[in-house]
Amino acid sequence: MSINAAIDALATVLGDRLSQSKSDLAAHGQSETHFDPTPPDAVAYPRNTDEVSQIVTLCAQHHCPVVGYGAGTSLEGHTLATSGGITIDFRNMSQVLEVQSGDMTVRVQPGITREALNEDLRATGLFFPVDPGANASLGGMAATRASGTTAVRYGTMRDNVMALEVVLADGRIIRTGSGARKSSAGYDLTALMVGSEGTLGLITELTLKLQGQPEAIAAATCAFDTIDAAVQAVTATIAMGIPMARIEFLDAASVAAVNAYSKADFPVTPHLMVEFHGSDAGVAEQVERFGDIALDCGGSAFLWATKPEDRTRLWQMRHHAYWAILASRPGLNVAATAIVTDVCVPISRLAQAVSETQADIDASTIPAPILGHVGDGNFHAILLIDPENADEKHAALDLSARMAKRALALGGTVTGEHGVGLGKLDYMAAEHGASWDVMAQIKRAMDPLNILNPGKVVRLN
Repeated sequence: MSINAAIDALATVLGDRLSQSKSDLAAHGQSETHFDPTPPDAVAYPRNTDEVSQIVTLCAQHHCPVVGYGAGTSLEGHTLATSGGITIDFRNMSQVLEVQSGDMTVRVQPGITREALNEDLRATGLFFPVDPGANASLGGMAATRASGTTAVRYGTMRDNVMALEVVLADGRIIRTGSGARKSSAGYDLTALMVGSEGTLGLITELTLKLQGQPEAIAAATCAFDTIDAAVQAVTATIAMGIPMARIEFLDAASVAAVNAYSKADFPVTPHLMVEFHGSDAGVAEQVERFGDIALDCGGSAFLWATKPEDRTRLWQMRHHAYWAILASRPGLNVAATAIVTDVCVPISRLAQAVSETQADIDASTIPAPILGHVGDGNFHAILLIDPENADEKHAALDLSARMAKRALALGGTVTGEHGVGLGKLDYMAAEHGASWDVMAQIKRAMDPLNILNPGKVVRLN
């Protein structure tokens, strides 16, 4: 490996778009959560796919690691350059390339964020539905197989990516998928790349499915006395086949944090947040049916919103939750750090998983609000720690481990949407067994030098 030689070669191609400034290296070596900073040796800012191919080709020649970087919103350390090398920042590749309104598809570069894309689409009457909460880049969302608040209605990135352009570990450029809505032609390389976390190739273009803006939208919050009652309302709503666009859960600690952060006054009890999309008549029926179920489960303090500005204010409760929770532990010498973990279980085991997780938290000394996209069995714990207290970090990681192991025991997965990154790597063998060996074989076949985001998804050394 000769990282310095790779940097010298890249400088001749990129000029001042290859940076080794301390500020750039530090910015790209930080994590949103608790992982220690691990800066790259240089940051490259390509403008197009050909330049990405040149970068990867030169890095392969020098056995130099390469890590892709979108908006930096990963919660599991995906973009940390744990082996050094070159970080490729896609901020200069953030264009909408083509909108096909008749096909309800859009072709974009990887650096564009979901909010920027939907703003661009506003006049077309179409929108991209996957909403992970953070304003993530579309390339990063595909690489981590992200989902979010709308997955219960519109699916995850796996369901919404139709085709990709990818630069492989040797610099070759390939296209996967097509503009057709289905295909039986060969291996599904698009599905292989979505969720590969930049370990098999670097995504340089995406073709995505779009949805039509619904005629009517209604959103609501509803308070419950207990976590069990809220989760029972979720499972009953799903069992009744009510087509929700979103159904989110926040525990009492999350609501208290949001109240303090946003100057709101929601009852400090577990809450569900729901949203329905469709025709006026359809949404009215869905609202009535959900309201009946929620009341039967002890729901109260209903707050409904149909105007866009009112819905936006309502959903700020969920979208601001992470930052509100981070701010909810004052009095430390330095700002609290979060260990953010997510798991996903079958809907039938959701109540058990959440209640047992809450019992673990109650028995610990770590503040850890629970929230999540419970409509598909996915929930999160945000474990707040004093970064100067090693015992707290150890205790929080133990709580996270108990969540992961419980999810597996209940027939679920150690991560529903955050991805593997660094935080869930230790559980991959337990979840996948011999299949993890097959993943390693795929990695070796496609990246024999192990230069693409090494140390993520699989361990080769």
